[in-house]
Amino acid sequence: MDDLEVIKTDLLIVGAGPAGASLACFLAAHGRTGIIIASAPATAETPRAHITNPAGLECLRDIDLERECLDLATDSDHMEHTRWCRSMAGEEFARAYSWGHDPKHKGKYESASPCKHVDLPQTLLEPILTKRAAHEGWKLRFSTTFLSMTRLAPDVIISEVRDDFLQKTYKIQSRFLFGCDGARSQVVRELGIPLIKKPGQGLALNILVKADLSHLVANRTGNLHWIVRPEEANYPPWGWAVLLRMIRPWNEWMFIFLPTPGVDLKADAMSATEEEYVARVKETIGDDSVKVELLNVSKWWINETVAEYYSDGNVFCFGDATHRHPPFNGLGSNTCIQDAFNLAWKIDYVMSGKAGARLLDSFSAERQSVGVDVITRANQGLRDHFTWQKALGMFEPDAAKRKEILAEFDDPGEIGRKRREEFQRGIEKTDTEFHGLGVEMNQRYVSDAVYQADQGPAPALPEDAVRVHQVTTYPGRRLPHAWLNTRLPGARLSTIDLAGHGRFCLLTGPGGRAWKDSALEISKSMVVEIACHSIGWKQDYEDVYFDWARRREVEDNGCVLVRPDRFVAWRSNAMVADPKETLEAVMKSVLAR
Repeated sequence: MDDLEVIKTDLLIVGAGPAGASLACFLAAHGRTGIIIASAPATAETPRAHITNPAGLECLRDIDLERECLDLATDSDHMEHTRWCRSMAGEEFARAYSWGHDPKHKGKYESASPCKHVDLPQTLLEPILTKRAAHEGWKLRFSTTFLSMTRLAPDVIISEVRDDFLQKTYKIQSRFLFGCDGARSQVVRELGIPLIKKPGQGLALNILVKADLSHLVANRTGNLHWIVRPEEANYPPWGWAVLLRMIRPWNEWMFIFLPTPGVDLKADAMSATEEEYVARVKETIGDDSVKVELLNVSKWWINETVAEYYSDGNVFCFGDATHRHPPFNGLGSNTCIQDAFNLAWKIDYVMSGKAGARLLDSFSAERQSVGVDVITRANQGLRDHFTWQKALGMFEPDAAKRKEILAEFDDPGEIGRKRREEFQRGIEKTDTEFHGLGVEMNQRYVSDAVYQADQGPAPALPEDAVRVHQVTTYPGRRLPHAWLNTRLPGARLSTIDLAGHGRFCLLTGPGGRAWKDSALEISKSMVVEIACHSIGWKQDYEDVYFDWARRREVEDNGCVLVRPDRFVAWRSNAMVADPKETLEAVMKSVLAR
């Protein structure tokens, strides 16, 4: 084994999914390249994650990948509703606006971000990311399995890997190692990172098909459809309920079959013949004229798992390697992308000497708590559906009893009223999944990479922190979005676009000239770029809607300092006696210098 070939690189990423591939793209934007290995033979063959939310898309926008994603994604108009029905062609029980389309929520979504929700299956997202990474200089090696790692020194990591095509084992020496290798992460196992696990919610079955359902959604537009048949007496153990998900409108679909709750199913109990799968799919479609082509069948566990910490020395783990959960709220790939965006600039700043090594400790401190929130919310999103399922009698084991409950909906009296109201409350409860703007955007970072010592208590989260987006410039929170323009009108741009792009950003207003002068001096002395912009009356940018004035939470002569990942590093309510000394102290603290 000591005679194995050794390849050297600064950066080794294990996994080429949304986590690993996006990290490579973000590092490449800083001019950093390395090696990506993946045990899979190519990018994802099944759609898996699909909802791309504004928080995730903002990260890709930072490196000019948003347009390419939008060109391939299904736009938001196709995601207008989530539906409940007996079959796609049959009776509809209920319909709910989703992903920002509810008139009650629409304005909140538009004011939260310059980006919108889109449907971008993993089969389309991964090639975008891996192509960008490869074109920027990253070496991708598919069909390559990570076996083990040894640390010879803090910045000398030896990874043993196997080329599964050539059946050849070799070693890769790196300064940093990134474990983005999914739910069965070998990197996490090598580090021995403890996992916080709650009882899982069983197995689910994905059946990917081609079927033209355009005539069935012409007046029932939506990308998610719950199909339930409460009165059904004989159904396969794996086919209790179906969540039908659009992959490509309107001829490619994922039928997600859920088994009867509480039934202890082993993986083989979810198995059937192709003919049986297709027959069940056709039953749920409800139109015999529709031709069905089976593309893929796969099974997955519904987990509620998060790692206790995400890093150990120069080894960092994230994505499904550290947070595993069902797809409810559409948080999966978005969280992977945001994990990577948080980490990339820190790696670059440490490697270039712009920051001290302690900056890297902030990655786990900031993102692990986000992972806890995500796995909790996603699993609660699944549990939020139990109320309407109970109202329909779906948990009753006896088919005759289920028929009785369903008949109660037709009762014109008190029995029917109560049953219908219970069902309505159940549907309304799912709004936390389809309008979870708060859980998407309310990340709170508490670490040494944000400066909060002079800020006073952090604002409490809204009572409904899942649905309500808290707009604030308190350090450790996302920079608020506001549309700006120049005094002689041109194309509008967002505050989001002024920040990011691998550099710090300082935003001030009339009376804040001293902040800009100080930032420019500090940029030179610390060799750290700080982009400076003044917003307001006759400033660099005009606050034409006055949204920034309402959201900045500082005076005209105050400032907001933003990190390269567009999270607020620090703010000053007004001008101070020595802005240069103050700002320099903050920068040194944030960058661990």
